[in-house]
Amino acid sequence: MTRRARIGVIGAGWWAAVNHLPVLSANEDCEVVAVNRLGAEELAELQRKFDVPLGFEDYRAMLDQVPMDGVVISSPHQLHHEHAVAALAKGCHLLVEKPLTTTAADARDLIARADAAGRQVIVPYGWNFKAWTDEARALVAKGEIGRIEHVVLQMASALEDLFAGQPMKETEGHMFRPPPSTWADPARAGGYGWGQLVHALGLLFRIADLEPSRVFAITGKSPTGVDYYDAAVVQFANGATASVSGSATSPKHRGNQIDLRIFGSEGVLLLDIERERLEVRRRDGRDTVVEMPAGSGAYACEKPLNVLVDICLGRPVENQSPGVVGMRAVEVLDALYRSARSARLEEV
Repeated sequence: MTRRARIGVIGAGWWAAVNHLPVLSANEDCEVVAVNRLGAEELAELQRKFDVPLGFEDYRAMLDQVPMDGVVISSPHQLHHEHAVAALAKGCHLLVEKPLTTTAADARDLIARADAAGRQVIVPYGWNFKAWTDEARALVAKGEIGRIEHVVLQMASALEDLFAGQPMKETEGHMFRPPPSTWADPARAGGYGWGQLVHALGLLFRIADLEPSRVFAITGKSPTGVDYYDAAVVQFANGATASVSGSATSPKHRGNQIDLRIFGSEGVLLLDIERERLEVRRRDGRDTVVEMPAGSGAYACEKPLNVLVDICLGRPVENQSPGVVGMRAVEVLDALYRSARSARLEEV
């Protein structure tokens, strides 16, 4: 009998019920052996819907009692480090929802632990798993824009309700809904940076090998006191600079915006997921236009889970969003929020 990857889920809330559990259940190469969340009734409902044999309100009991090859961490932001460390200690590969952690120190600690254990960490930035992201990364890596000198990164989402502590319109009728305690509480890593801008930063650090070093930021607040708007200046270890912007208040009838421009010594890379455009424009006129198929800019997050299954089965598969990418995104956001509080330039 062909072995199947044994996968568990810690913190099975709205997104796990909408995305993670359906994707894993559809993968014939894996078995969801256990699921964790608070609330006995909600836990039983999840088990029934996705045919999961074991359910636990205590994640420690799940890790102690159920042998697993991989664990999906989709708990509230501030619990990611605690849950991931515990799963690593059981020898599991990890898929950790973004943000990877909510402090730079915890992100570095988690990556160090994973490296020491020989385990992989996937941070499921859906756009990182697109073919055009691979092409953008390859163009930068082979020097098509030369030495990176400046970055412009802008993201906007239609989530004014979510970060104001209101029910997210798109989730009406879902099994669960995103709780304000995770998304709209400034004391619990709520806000646009941790909740959304982290996607754009993860895409940047997949495409460009940059290490953030300093950040200055100002934020605009939602009615609950979390950031609706983020405006940051970032400096990288190689001396390059960046302008980073985030907004939660796009109209609901429009999709996500991510506009990334990487300026180098020999040209510029332009990536616009809303208009589905990827180009390199060189100073010598030797430009490159990469075709992005219609609809390919839309967000999708199936592939990261299937990659986790392949990794657990020892298959030769590329992790297109490794832990270090998530770590660098956290490093920027940690410094961004500290700078917004202190009104000073903050070291990463």
